[in-house]
Amino acid sequence: MLKAGDPAPDFSSPDADMNFVELPQLRGRIVVLFFYLRDDTPGCTAEAIEFSELEGDFARLGAVVLGVSRDDCIRHGEFRDKHGIGVPLLADKEQTMSEAYGVMQDKDVDGVMRKSAVRATFVIDKQGVIRHALYGVSSRGHAAEVLELVKELE
Repeated sequence: MLKAGDPAPDFSSPDADMNFVELPQLRGRIVVLFFYLRDDTPGCTAEAIEFSELEGDFARLGAVVLGVSRDDCIRHGEFRDKHGIGVPLLADKEQTMSEAYGVMQDKDVDGVMRKSAVRATFVIDKQGVIRHALYGVSSRGHAAEVLELVKELE
């Protein structure tokens, strides 16, 4: 798992419109990267909507918010359009971002250890250093908590 002070792993991933978003292109901005389990599930929907509702507040602080799940671009587009999600949603179908950020963790499922995604959020500073690595977060109210962390960076 990553921790504060670690360099953020670079990524290049397509969003719902199949445009690639790359971390190096975001240098000079604060990046909030929230990993969620799956499009259109109750907790994940609530989390994405809350981040979208606060997107303007994050932008005023010089931060860009990106959601990440293992769903594909088409599913992201449907999810975005259905719920009016405003933040970009990145497709991590191959789980490369999830693995790099330590989001894929071993869980006991009926006595068998399996890799499973956990809800996690990373606040990355303008130089590409992780300032906050939050694993196993709750979906509701989380966006407001992260906004407070970003305010502390300014």
